Amino acid sequence: MKLACQEGLVPGNSLPERLEKLAAWGYEGIEFWGGGIKERVAEIQSALKESSVRASTICAGFRGCLLDADPTQRDLAMQDIRDLLYVAGDIGAVGLIVVPIFGGPRLPNLTPLATPEQLERELLLKLLEDLVRTAEKAGAHILLEPLNRYETHFLRRLEQAAAICDALPHPNLKLMADFFHMSIEEANIPEAIRAAGKHLAHVHLADSNRLLPGQGHTDFKSGFTALREIGYTGYMALECGIAGDPAAELPRAAAYLKAM
Repeated sequence: MKLACQEGLVPGNSLPERLEKLAAWGYEGIEFWGGGIKERVAEIQSALKESSVRASTICAGFRGCLLDADPTQRDLAMQDIRDLLYVAGDIGAVGLIVVPIFGGPRLPNLTPLATPEQLERELLLKLLEDLVRTAEKAGAHILLEPLNRYETHFLRRLEQAAAICDALPHPNLKLMADFFHMSIEEANIPEAIRAAGKHLAHVHLADSNRLLPGQGHTDFKSGFTALREIGYTGYMALECGIAGDPAAELPRAAAYLKAM
């Protein structure tokens, strides 16, 4: 397993400076925000060429919504996701993190024909049939991210995202696990990881209070044990707040996580 950190958490005046700090602090990857990244490809490629730190992933940053009732919003999300998948391939990232929808449902309730959630599932599978072809051409993965109940009504547990992957088996469609969201939604984090293991391709790290690991009460050790058991060797990226000076807390978090 390799530690990564989101770019925005790292102090510095330039990407090369941030990469230098991450490498010195024990991080092997950096996760980029998707918004505006298309215009930064040359900058990122140049900086990574001079660093031991690799691009782990691109975190969302697309416009629109895949599961919106408005087709223009769906089309906007589809086009941005296609573009970001190619960027992920260009910078050598594992893939693009995709949240299908935030908040409540936007599709109609057609009960007894279909609930909004049933419609959403069928719509998502249909859209993913198109997107996985782009992901394959781009050499990147679509990483479905389950959130918690306060951020979405749809895909809140690893098993739900795994069911989408099972329904559309494709090597470029995977899921990711976020320890913060799992601390709210999963009854047993290690068991959830083991059950979804064959589809897992990325991990987000945040403690129970969404601060740095070690600044809350999440049991990371049992989760990491499960990750080792499933043979996970990918990136685990910090996506969290920081209580304190990042220049002191980020190296401390790396040491804490490696000790796990």
